[in-house]
Amino acid sequence: MRLVLSERFRRSYDDAPPEVRRAIERRLALLAENLRYPSLRAKKYDESRGIWQARVNRDWRFYFQIENDAYHLIDVIPHPK
Repeated sequence: MRLVLSERFRRSYDDAPPEVRRAIERRLALLAENLRYPSLRAKKYDESRGIWQARVNRDWRFYFQIENDAYHLIDVIPHPK
């Protein structure tokens, strides 16, 4: 599957700390290979809009939509606790 990054995702990625950016890159590689990879813990976040959530690490999450053969990455943010 292809990864399509939104401008919002790019800005959030650029603003993230370096260690989080490295973790994001690893998780996106896993996502491209297997949506069900266990450490991603990918799940439907907003069923009505088709938005999914996946884990970057304990403190960060990224959001995406699946359209045809692509994951459209919406945003990456610190996980609200």
